[in-house]
Amino acid sequence: MEEGVKQKVEAQEKDVREGVQQEPAVQEILSGRQEPAAQRESVEQQEASGKAAPSSQVFLPDAILGLFRQEKKDIRMYSPLALAYMGDAIYDLVIRTMVVAKANMPAHKLHHLTVQYVSARAQSEIIQALLEAGVLTEEEQDIYRRGRNAKPHTMAKNATIADYKRATGFEALCGYLYLTGHMERLLELVRTGIRLIWE
Repeated sequence: MEEGVKQKVEAQEKDVREGVQQEPAVQEILSGRQEPAAQRESVEQQEASGKAAPSSQVFLPDAILGLFRQEKKDIRMYSPLALAYMGDAIYDLVIRTMVVAKANMPAHKLHHLTVQYVSARAQSEIIQALLEAGVLTEEEQDIYRRGRNAKPHTMAKNATIADYKRATGFEALCGYLYLTGHMERLLELVRTGIRLIWE
């Protein structure tokens, strides 16, 4: 490794060790004092004793913000379009995960399958089905309406204005649920919507 690159990496590792609040087990791993197998044992022991949250319970937005030293903002400060921007990415990730798990195939075929679920028309159908089934809470309906009523700067090329607005509302709801740590609820709504439409 070049000397300059090595110094930058070492400096970044030092910043992480000193600047980010971490559990003692994480600090030991970063410093090289604990082996990965020992780490797994200690996490399992902590989970069994109730001293640590299960590793599957990591709140991803907080982990990302902490790692990059960003301040967490009040969710009420986000515009509906900012929530939709985040929701678009999260919903796409959920669908891509589902599609890849179903079949190992060339990327263009995976993309074709994914588009069936992530198009504005498909998202519009999902949110309509969820609304008609009455599965959204009042708060979720409010978030959806805020997103739907926002004035987007662009329009989807293969969707009606009504479909695009409903899809934006759905994405705002997805973004809100993700950023507030309600990923299980988000997954439940996506699964329910897909079942109502395609099964």
